[in-house]
Amino acid sequence: MPDGERVRSWRPDVPGVAEVLHARFTEHAYPLHTHDTWTVLLVDEGTVAYDLDHRARTTTPSLVTLLPPHVPHDGRAASAQGFRKRVLYLEPDVLPVSLSGAAVDAPVLLDPGVGRAVSRLHAALVVPGEELEAASRTALLTAGLRTLLARRGTPPPPRPDPSLARRLRDLLDADVVAGVTLAEASAALQADPAHLVRAFRTEFGLPPHRYLTGRRVDRARRMLLAGVPPAEAAVLAGFYDQSHLTRHFRRVLGAPPGRFGTRR
Repeated sequence: MPDGERVRSWRPDVPGVAEVLHARFTEHAYPLHTHDTWTVLLVDEGTVAYDLDHRARTTTPSLVTLLPPHVPHDGRAASAQGFRKRVLYLEPDVLPVSLSGAAVDAPVLLDPGVGRAVSRLHAALVVPGEELEAASRTALLTAGLRTLLARRGTPPPPRPDPSLARRLRDLLDADVVAGVTLAEASAALQADPAHLVRAFRTEFGLPPHRYLTGRRVDRARRMLLAGVPPAEAAVLAGFYDQSHLTRHFRRVLGAPPGRFGTRR
């Protein structure tokens, strides 16, 4: 692989996401090919030139390019500087096949909010232990893509559903340490995942993954004050490891775990 070209790819444990790819290319050019997934492309640096449906196209900075399954396309850097990209490959059934034509006709999604949503999802996908956040963001993203492709304009505001939100909170409270996946909650409450996240956020002012993280931070905080070492408290509170605990402790409480439970 030439200098300056980097590729990282993995399959996360998140429903609907078949693969995540982060790459930087300067010389590589993709030949004409297809995927059996929806391709959600966000180019962070440079520009990608590609042919889709016998038409020459280019990516747009900060905007998402969406390519449907089974549609041939290629790809190459539009300049000598190359490009850096992040790609989500979504399972083919997350969006109706009837929307493929809309994606081919206008693959660049002009709503800048979609780009921010995709970027936040990538940020959650690279951190171990953030599967609930990643699943929530995936559900909201796919719901938003369906709306855009169906050309229904601005999605309606979420309808208040306090009963559903409270039942989801009870489900999260039932086992703070082990937690619950969005798919499990959706099956248990017989509700669409995106609707679950929206109902919870409308009722309580934050998404379910942040609520669960706050509960875990509180649990770890009490253990630290009782003298439990941070590494042990992290696991007992439901965090992936001590660094995972530290990151959320700083965000929520403004200080690392080591500042709690000591008189320094």
